[in-house]
Amino acid sequence: MAALLDVKNLKVHFHTRNGLVKAVDDVSFSVNAGETLAIVGESGSGKSVTCYSLLDLLPKPPAKIEGGTAMFDGEDLLTCDKDRMRHFRGNDIAMIFQDPMTSLNPNLTVGEQLIEPLIYHPDKARRQDRATAKLRAIELLNEVGIVNSERRFDSYPHEFSGGMRQRVMIAMALINEPRLLICDEPTTALDVTIQAQILDLIKQLQKSRDVAVIFISHDLGVVAGIADKVLVMCNGVAMESGDTDKIFYHTENDYTRRLLDAIPEGAKTMANRAQSENLVEVSNLRTWFKDFSGPKLNIVKAVEDASLTIKRGEILGLVGESGSGKSTLGRSILQLAPTTEGTVTFDGTQLTGMSPAKLVPWRRRMQMIFQDPYASLNPRMTVFETLAEPLLYHGIADKNTVTEQVQQLMDDVGLARGHMRKYPHEFSGGQRQRIAIGRAIATKPELIIADEPVSALDVTIQAQVLDLILELVERHNLTMLFISHDLSVVRYISDRVLVMHHGVLIEQGDTEHLWANPQQDYTKNLLKAIPLADPKSERARLSS
Repeated sequence: MAALLDVKNLKVHFHTRNGLVKAVDDVSFSVNAGETLAIVGESGSGKSVTCYSLLDLLPKPPAKIEGGTAMFDGEDLLTCDKDRMRHFRGNDIAMIFQDPMTSLNPNLTVGEQLIEPLIYHPDKARRQDRATAKLRAIELLNEVGIVNSERRFDSYPHEFSGGMRQRVMIAMALINEPRLLICDEPTTALDVTIQAQILDLIKQLQKSRDVAVIFISHDLGVVAGIADKVLVMCNGVAMESGDTDKIFYHTENDYTRRLLDAIPEGAKTMANRAQSENLVEVSNLRTWFKDFSGPKLNIVKAVEDASLTIKRGEILGLVGESGSGKSTLGRSILQLAPTTEGTVTFDGTQLTGMSPAKLVPWRRRMQMIFQDPYASLNPRMTVFETLAEPLLYHGIADKNTVTEQVQQLMDDVGLARGHMRKYPHEFSGGQRQRIAIGRAIATKPELIIADEPVSALDVTIQAQVLDLILELVERHNLTMLFISHDLSVVRYISDRVLVMHHGVLIEQGDTEHLWANPQQDYTKNLLKAIPLADPKSERARLSS
């Protein structure tokens, strides 16, 4: 049987001011109807460029397809004209992008965006009137699991959660009943339970519609359960390909082996350094916000009656889905969010109620690592200026000693001293996170709150940053609250874990004890949803 899509010797180069970049270099693969091909690799490996080139979505210039063929049902996608490509994009091939919030138009309701390809279809014979298109859109919203789809048809993207927005994107991709669905990291930013729902949904829709799927990901745990075949890419080159079991159990390539070895598995290997003394004590903390977006004032109880302790030297994990209140709790402890009731005590001193001026000396002893270093680093400040600022502000260094101390920080986080005068945009995501960690440890704090510090990183870079965090905790005798929705990461790094749901701390315990004996149904569901980087085990988990 001929493949639905057969790509041979694809070459895509970017002609930039700094020279030639071979983004895709002689890559070949095929995918049949009803089959799932996973393309895996780190950021910059050429995964997305490969698929974008098939749909003529790359900017030209600087991108240029230098060679190869991409035969879709007998026609070469790389040589067809714009009208023919518009036909393929409107009928046969659809794409689900990584971030639905940036892919959806914030000024239009989701319903209006769903019916647009039906009422303005490039093939006039397939166009539908607005009423018929609306019925079709509501039917699809139901199919992808949107509750009250008739009412939600008139909702805007910001009124949906991340998981629900991704479901809308899937409905939009399926509206014209494509034969090939390209999924570009569709679950990277989602919680583990929502991720499981989206993957299950894609699999169900594929089975019921006999759709071919290309699934782009850097998460081999996700790939293990959904893929029939795997293509591994690095620096634009196909390192190896084959059926999923072959790649996972009989890999022939060192790069693939490194990807598999980098997946966090099992318990923390470093000893628990927690002392008997409590460094942080939180008692009956409430952080509420006023929401004026609706017709009447609504109170959002982001954190509700939270009590916890963090022992000196301990790494305490805090897990829960998006919107559970994890980040707000972390910010409340640091007094970066206004608390409504309750107390936060640090090293015996109550912080709640302190004026900003009185909090300044305490800021030196408490720091935060944010989720997105690109957003938290000042784009107009060099690495030197970024790391020097807290040193000079808190009087830890002066103009004569600051350079030496910044160089030491660069050494501590594994960055070359020669990069001190570079700006954030000149670094990779992992390097930017190292800069953010360097800034956090600059003041030699006692407490660091790490808010999803590795969620946006590739698995190999994630492993490097986690090992760096553990090393710095050991070397600088740090105490840490580690916030994450990735339970495998939390298990790898934490001594003890708190579980948060709808603003309430519902369960806590030593990491391994909680993993073995979860008490709450919510915790059990979180643990059950963790993808396993083992195809046989993952298939068994998904079918149970």
